[in-house]
Amino acid sequence: MDYVTPAGFRDVLVDEAVARERIAADVQACLATRGYAPIETPTLEVMDVLRAGGRVPGSPFKLFDARGDLLAMRPDVTLQVARMCATRLAGQPGPFRFRYMQRVFREAEAEMQAEAREMTQIGIECIGEQGAEADAEVVELLAEALALAGVENFKLALATVGVLRALLEASGAPASWREQVLGAYHASNFVELDRLTGSCASDAGVPPVFAAAIGSLPRIRGGRSAIDEARELVAPLGCESGLDSFARTFDLLAEAGLADRLLVDFSVMSSFDYYTGIVFAAYSDALGTPIGSGGRYDNMIGSYGERRPAAGFAFFLEQAMAAASPVGNAGSAGPDACRPLRIAVPKGSLNADTVAALGAAGLDVTGLDSPGRQLIIRNPGVEYVIVRPTDAPTFVALGAADCGICGKDSLLEATADVVELVDLGYGACRFVVAEPAGAGETTAEHCRRLGSIRIATKYPRITASHYAKTGTQVEIVKLHGNIELAPLTGMAERIVDITATGTTLRENDLTVVEEVLSSTARFFSNACAFRTDPRIVQLVEALQREADVPSGQCATGEEQE
Repeated sequence: MDYVTPAGFRDVLVDEAVARERIAADVQACLATRGYAPIETPTLEVMDVLRAGGRVPGSPFKLFDARGDLLAMRPDVTLQVARMCATRLAGQPGPFRFRYMQRVFREAEAEMQAEAREMTQIGIECIGEQGAEADAEVVELLAEALALAGVENFKLALATVGVLRALLEASGAPASWREQVLGAYHASNFVELDRLTGSCASDAGVPPVFAAAIGSLPRIRGGRSAIDEARELVAPLGCESGLDSFARTFDLLAEAGLADRLLVDFSVMSSFDYYTGIVFAAYSDALGTPIGSGGRYDNMIGSYGERRPAAGFAFFLEQAMAAASPVGNAGSAGPDACRPLRIAVPKGSLNADTVAALGAAGLDVTGLDSPGRQLIIRNPGVEYVIVRPTDAPTFVALGAADCGICGKDSLLEATADVVELVDLGYGACRFVVAEPAGAGETTAEHCRRLGSIRIATKYPRITASHYAKTGTQVEIVKLHGNIELAPLTGMAERIVDITATGTTLRENDLTVVEEVLSSTARFFSNACAFRTDPRIVQLVEALQREADVPSGQCATGEEQE
């Protein structure tokens, strides 16, 4: 028998425990000197209580107790503090300043077992205070805490959600369109945002001037002047909500000596059911994921009772220590021009168009078109990591590459936390539902009798998402090739697969019964690299100029008929 810890959980040995203890003591002492008092919250919460606060971060572990209540192991502390303030501290005048250091527990995706499922969250909540001074205090304390943890090179990306909210409200757009826009912002999906603010906005009756402003806002980034740029964009539309306070917060932080760390970036806006004003995140060039984040959430405590303004931050001790480590993340990228930009390049049918696109964008692609057995091609200023298209999102999300290219379908199937930046236009193909010719009646009867049908596919997430939208109950069988055999042998009633011409389907007497989605090649980036390395933005601009070049290859990178 192997005596091992569960996936995502681990032992902490003496040397690391000593370092953790020192960092925790230093950070907690710093927060205490600024008037923040310690609190502790329970490991378990009633799931409905967490949901009442809006967004539940991560995927919490859930269990039933002897009373039949559905409980969740603490996935985050902020929601618990909001519940505590609204109930235990109701009627007390405040303001309150709380600090905490507690373990949180989040379930990982099945394919991402390398992801930690138990982490140490350190944070503060400033409750009952509002205005630029309170916001600056919270951001400044995050910077101080990270510095005490040994993190040297990090950027603080700042924005305010007020501007976007004002634009959406003033636009008169339908609620469904607004929700889609918020979703695109939350996912940092520039391609989807361009689609929504283009032809989709016109179809939804959104005035072009508002659609253009909403699409342009997340591309505004820089120093103090970026706030003025945002103001110029939205002032003619009367949508400057929050900008005055945001500018004041920036100035206070600059006066505190943080000017070199600040990055105004209106693409960091997310969790709109959670944040109401300033939002910020800390990005290190030593990690592929944000170190910490926070913002103003004035409505959350009111979800549990008495309303109070609030702002706070949180970071994971383990991530801060990794960012402070001399080794850091082996694949991390940074703004240091001496370090080559690392790009995940897909094998297969996407490869030729990708090499052409990168070359047209001005990169040295020598040797990339014929790498032989080399897995990494190193040229001046750039490294190419040659991967399967389906693996590219994982390499980029975990920081092994700064950016990459694959089909839209691979991004959907991986559900990786990346920034989708450019629709490259080549590699067009379709995902379809197909069944044996003339089998429609039989399939329908099967569904009526058993309540579901069986679908074979190489893309279970895309398939599940499609049928969830249609309301059809399905049993999904994942295969790795020769999907057409499943209905021919009786293994499944239908398949979900890619097609460019439909030839293979016709040759096997299969007919298309539904369209699932279309896919083209996309350029995407690691969230940290996008916000710490200006070369990513330069490459985006160059690729965007070349994105009109057509191609007939399938964006999955799979060989097609």
